[in-house]
Amino acid sequence: MWLCASRSFNWYLGLQKYSLASGKTRSLFQSANVVERQNLEGGMDGSLAEKYASSHERLSDDIRKENRVSDMLIDSFGRLHTYLRISLTERCNLRCQYCMPAEGVELTPNSHLLSQNEILRLANLFVSSGVDKIRLTGGEPTVRKDIEDICSRLSNLKGLKTLAMTTNGITLARKLPKLKECGLNLVNISLDTLVPAKFEFMTRRKGYERVMESINAAVDLGYNPVKVNCVVMRGFNDDEICDFVELTREKPINVRFIEFMPFDGNVWNVKKLVPYSEMLDRVVKQFTGVQRIQDHPTETAKNFRVEGHQGSVSFITSMTEHFCAGCNRLRLLADGNFKVCLFGPSEVSLRDPLRLGVEDNELKEIIGAAVKRKKASHAGMFDIAKTSNRPMIRIGG
Repeated sequence: MWLCASRSFNWYLGLQKYSLASGKTRSLFQSANVVERQNLEGGMDGSLAEKYASSHERLSDDIRKENRVSDMLIDSFGRLHTYLRISLTERCNLRCQYCMPAEGVELTPNSHLLSQNEILRLANLFVSSGVDKIRLTGGEPTVRKDIEDICSRLSNLKGLKTLAMTTNGITLARKLPKLKECGLNLVNISLDTLVPAKFEFMTRRKGYERVMESINAAVDLGYNPVKVNCVVMRGFNDDEICDFVELTREKPINVRFIEFMPFDGNVWNVKKLVPYSEMLDRVVKQFTGVQRIQDHPTETAKNFRVEGHQGSVSFITSMTEHFCAGCNRLRLLADGNFKVCLFGPSEVSLRDPLRLGVEDNELKEIIGAAVKRKKASHAGMFDIAKTSNRPMIRIGG
């Protein structure tokens, strides 16, 4: 008990220290150079850095031929966008600090959010044009009362191969059996700490036990892998990286360590960022037989297996080693705005022309024009931090 209290106290002091740091000081940029240098040099000896180098490959002509995608979904750099993330709601039953500003957010009135029929019409338009994977996000998608109906109707779209969901897991355990029946075949559960007191501090709510129950329920229902998303922040949960890896030993869990990213209101600071190279270094020092997995060219994560573990470990390196060249993702927000890049402020409304009665071919023209305007890559992390964007809860996880 004393050890637990001591760790929590040290963690709290560390969090307070980093929260007080200014995002505009000279030392921050000096720290950034250190982070960048660690990333480029691997934060490890040269042989390890080479061993675990990115295994992404560029999209080959063969891969392009395999995907019969409408020109609407191909940008000016030749990227094929076959993955659509749909935010079903801006509401959430947690108040995570990296997702929602302390003062909360002004939610879009319900009348301005997409209805179930509007979601289905737009989803069908995307799927018929070549999208084969849809991920439902929020807010928290399970708070939407018609979530089962939405899953059922989406899973029946001809051409859709994967229907996924990212959830905080608070109510998932009791809803997942029905959702699986309705066609949900992939689930990501967000969990940033294995310490209940830290969970309550970060989310401003209780519920750690319910999230763990949902993870176990997903395993029991046969989801393989069950993906667990963990945003790593220095001074908060970076001391738990190896504890999370232990979750993968006996169960088919894929822990996905995510670099801390800047969004409006989450007080991002480079000093809180734990770079991929440092996270991997900790795992390699603690566990033997860490092996790189060959990644698909459109994969966002760098994936690893650990010898003797049923599950796997991944790193999402949006800040220190972006994966924009293989990006195949588009986003439909809960209010009907269309976003081609998570970090880009540009949006175009699909709800407004939809409600004005435009035909599908006109909607496709609007979508195609937005996709063609997508940039080659997002700005650097400091430019992102200074660029106005929505809070994460209003974009969708």
